[in-house]
Amino acid sequence: MSLTQEQKQELINTYQVHETDTGSADLQVALLTERITRLSGHLKTNKKDFASRKGLLKMIGRRKRLLAYINKQDQNRYRALITRLGIRG
Repeated sequence: MSLTQEQKQELINTYQVHETDTGSADLQVALLTERITRLSGHLKTNKKDFASRKGLLKMIGRRKRLLAYINKQDQNRYRALITRLGIRG
């Protein structure tokens, strides 16, 4: 259910803004999206796991706030990011 170090590093390499980037808003959204996707799959098979459902909703809220921040800063970057991630479709 959680990301391995290799998978996380691959996402960092894909979505980092500059070479030493480890925590930009774009990267945080990409990591949250991957975690949300995995947790959604878990919840499809474990329908009564309400603790994980609460965590999922918190992650979705955090991603929504980060996306609103990116949209406020630069709309072109926001559009490019949601297209790359395949969300808000």
